[in-house]
Amino acid sequence: MRNIHQRFVEESYDEAGVLTRFRANYPDSFNFGYDVVDDIAQAEPERPAMIWANPEGEEHHFTFGDMKTWSDKTANALAAAGIGRGDMVMVIVRRHYQFWFIATALHKLGAVMVPATFMLKEHDLTYRIQSADVKAIICSNCGDIAQIVDNVHAECPTLQAKFLVNAAGGGLMSPEDVQAAGYGAALSGPAGICATSVQREGWIDFNTVVREASEEFERRETSAADPMLMYFSSGTSGNPKMVLHNSGYAVAHTVTAKHWHNVVSDGGLHFTIADTGWGKAVWGKYYGQWLMEACVLTYDFDRFHASEILDLIAKYQVTTLCCPPTMYRMFMEAGIDDHDLSSLTYCTTAGEALNPDLFEFWKKHTGLTIYEGFGQTETPLTVANLRGMTPRPGSMGRPVPQYVMEVHNPDDTKCAPGQTGEICIKADEDTHGILMEYYRNPEKTAEAIHDGWYHTGDTAWEDEDGYLWYVGRNDDVIKSSGYRIGPFEIESVMLEHEAVREVAVTGVPDPLRGFAVKATVVLAPGFNGTDQLTKDLQTWVKRKTAPYKYPRIIDYVEELPKTVNGKIRRVAIRKEDEAKAHLPQEHDKKDGLV
Repeated sequence: MRNIHQRFVEESYDEAGVLTRFRANYPDSFNFGYDVVDDIAQAEPERPAMIWANPEGEEHHFTFGDMKTWSDKTANALAAAGIGRGDMVMVIVRRHYQFWFIATALHKLGAVMVPATFMLKEHDLTYRIQSADVKAIICSNCGDIAQIVDNVHAECPTLQAKFLVNAAGGGLMSPEDVQAAGYGAALSGPAGICATSVQREGWIDFNTVVREASEEFERRETSAADPMLMYFSSGTSGNPKMVLHNSGYAVAHTVTAKHWHNVVSDGGLHFTIADTGWGKAVWGKYYGQWLMEACVLTYDFDRFHASEILDLIAKYQVTTLCCPPTMYRMFMEAGIDDHDLSSLTYCTTAGEALNPDLFEFWKKHTGLTIYEGFGQTETPLTVANLRGMTPRPGSMGRPVPQYVMEVHNPDDTKCAPGQTGEICIKADEDTHGILMEYYRNPEKTAEAIHDGWYHTGDTAWEDEDGYLWYVGRNDDVIKSSGYRIGPFEIESVMLEHEAVREVAVTGVPDPLRGFAVKATVVLAPGFNGTDQLTKDLQTWVKRKTAPYKYPRIIDYVEELPKTVNGKIRRVAIRKEDEAKAHLPQEHDKKDGLV
């Protein structure tokens, strides 16, 4: 390991080795493709970069030398199709290894990568392509996403090129189909990379043009200040915003990998479970890990099965793991004591609040602490329990030292300890990794970044020792009888009850209280939504937290409304309840108002 990340950052530590100061410091010409991937490849071409596998039996071990070769070939293939600096390219390739070739190639070209999930439908895709003037799209042949692109292409005049990636499975094939197709071992090894072709009218066969492309690619002029990456926000209300990032975002993720994930560069293997359509993928499978010259594991599955993922940890000797609390809970239900997790040395989580019971369960059964972190599509890691800290169950940690952060009142004054307010991050020339802007939306940009601060829209309170405790999105906070009630604390308590599999807490219009607390619950197998269970759950919450927070209404549903990125759409629940407010008697009877 050559510690190349130290070229681009400045760090300081306290006597216990905990990070106290972090500043990004990279040249104006910095480019992740050239200055990280190619640099490592030229110095240590055999250094492991990624182990990739899929349920069909295909497996590849990529070195940084491989990543340079295949990203250069991909850059040549994309350039031949007219893709260059500043062009918007949408990438929908699930967890296929081609994502890493494409991402690195687009960075080298100076194009803007626009990752997206394969779950998009016609309306979603049309909005995204039109809003961003997407010039090219690269997508998987798995599922129906290629057909959806074809369905909307006529409405998207900026879309000039379509590349189709044959995934040779993608976790969608039965064992019989795998055997009949000859996938699996037949595609393993260097000769199998991008080996499968695909034919579809109006599309370019990605694998074929990349295999045929030259390995020689000269460095092109790019700027670190140029747009590099754009995500569409989750869109829990209204159309999703376009979040634009420059190269500072990649460098800022050094903290994510080094000080939160605690990756090991020599002999370690990091596993973040995320689809490449989500921002969490580049958090845990690309930028920071490769800046730290570490190897990542990627499993190209379609459906999550907890036991299958647990078996992978033993098979590949995973050392560091990051996944959302929901997956840790599924691991718990799958019986982790029946799996060999002895290779694990460090565990982290983000994406939603970590419940204290899950924290304690994991520590009891594995001996490992789960280190929680927090960030947004607009940011890298901003709050976390970093390496060397002592987590407090239920707290997401302290502000990451690369940012100046405060909890603010609506008038932008600083909140007192224990007072709920909005998480705000100082925005100046020394701040790197925060969004450049909401693309083509100056009004939303001005709402978020003003008076020298980036306003996250997330609320929390800070204790006397500087630990932050998440409350919820501004829109999710419930104002009831003069109290400000955050949904996550109640959800956390309810998830400790054996009857609750999933829950969303919202406010329901109430003539007396302003809003009443409501819990929308998906029950665990074997439980029924009876009046007695409603009373039991209400009593449970009263005993676990302040009684005024208990849900006066409990509604039982088969599933919760979610965005395409899997986040709960509380706004959908609130809108439905606003409509029901005109029929109070029916509403009360159905939802078990007590």
